[in-house]
Formats: sequence, structure tokens, C-alpha cells
Amino acid sequence: MLGVSEHEEKGAKIYNKDRDPNEDTEYVRLLLEQYKLYVQMADKISDRRADANKFFISLLTGLLALLSAVVALRTPATIQSAVLFTVAILGIVLCIIWWFIIHSYKQLNTGKFKVVHEMEKKLPYACYDREWEVLGRGEDRAKYLPLTHVEQYVPLLFKVPFVVLLIAAAYLLFH
Repeated sequence: MLGVSEHEEKGAKIYNKDRDPNEDTEYVRLLLEQYKLYVQMADKISDRRADANKFFISLLTGLLALLSAVVALRTPATIQSAVLFTVAILGIVLCIIWWFIIHSYKQLNTGKFKVVHEMEKKLPYACYDREWEVLGRGEDRAKYLPLTHVEQYVPLLFKVPFVVLLIAAAYLLFH
């Protein structure tokens, strides 16, 4: 992937028109419209990411609730152990998939905001770049702790009860 400085060197490839934004008001209007649309797309990615998180939290919570029902039904121990083992494996796999989805959304947002920052160089005020600067570019934890850094731990924390369950179910199944 090309860095911002490499893109700046190849400005003609980023900005499809060989126009001076300082002199061409139509160009600036089009750039601003494209910028607004692109920022909306970045927001939609964040919305989809939140929806994915809700989906996995609901699904994993439902799996844990299913375990209560299995135990409450007083099914034979071997069947309970097999169900617990299966649910534990499924829960762990879902947590791993969820972590990769969060990581993928992080990469996608990082790319989108690099493009937003590039577009802002042609606009009167680079509000997103300025905001990122004020927040220490995500490097100063006292100013801003990026959500993804926190969010990545949620699937790992959800995985803990499923790992404990897997160990307990394996013990019951094989002893």
C-alpha cells in the first residue's frame, strides 16, 4: 500500500483532474461533495462494526444461556458433557472470528481515514486531521484511547468462559 507521501508525489493519480483547486470552483465543489460522501461511508463502516459487535455479543450470550437450559433439564451427564463441549468449541471459534472481524474493520477504517486526510489537503480546513492531531494521533493514551484497542479485548474476554467450559466438559467426557 502506498503511503501518503508517495501519493503526494503522484498527485495526478489521486486527483483525477489536472486542475488547480484554488482557481476552479467547480472542482472544489465536486471534491467537497465527494469528501462528504466518503465521510458518510466511513461512518457507515463504524455502524456496521457496531452491529457486528452486537450480533456476536447476542450470539455468545445466547450460547451461554443455552447451557443453563441444558443443565436445568437434567439430561444425562454424558449428553450434558457433549453439549457443553460442543458449545464451548463453537463459542471459542465465534470469539476468534469476531476478533478477526474487529481487526478487519480497524484496517478498513485506518485506510478510509488516510484517504479522508489526503482529501482534506485540498479543502480549506482539515477537520479530521486536526482532530486526530489534538487526540495525539492515537499514540498518547492520556488524550485518547482508540476504541479498537479496547474493543479487541471483548472477544478475548468472552472466550474465557468458553475455554473454562471446554476444559470442564473435556474432563467430564474423558474421565
